[in-house]
Amino acid sequence: MRLTTKSRYGAKMFLDIALHGDDGPVRIGDISRRQGISVKYLEKLIRTLKDAKFIKSKRGPRGGHLITRPLAEISVGDIVRALEGQAQLEEFLGPGAAVTSDERCVTLRVWHEASQAMFEKLDSISFSELVAEARACPRPGCRFKDAAGPCSGPV
Repeated sequence: MRLTTKSRYGAKMFLDIALHGDDGPVRIGDISRRQGISVKYLEKLIRTLKDAKFIKSKRGPRGGHLITRPLAEISVGDIVRALEGQAQLEEFLGPGAAVTSDERCVTLRVWHEASQAMFEKLDSISFSELVAEARACPRPGCRFKDAAGPCSGPV
């Protein structure tokens, strides 16, 4: 299993909204500028997270996007599941899988356990933790630095 660009960019976008949403709705154009992700791609991610009830939108001149629940209740795993759907190990289990039924039986457990371990870790990281970490980060040149404190590095 690999995390796609949807998950990586979706987590960055969600963290950006979490960091900048204290003053009201966050505009998609501002997220795009800060994170270097196209508006068109962010719109797709926003739509998916709205459908999953993690984000709500407000229209109008002071419109934008807000997170619907406390950040401590939302894990990185929640966002990844919403964006990716249930993790499928297609390369091992899909119709084109190059394994025999005996190999599938033996290796299926390995990939299932690996996927479970990854989601256990992702589920253990809340966005409230990431916001605190981003605001405390001392490195210069951060994409989140104008969010009430400095941060740096990729998310």
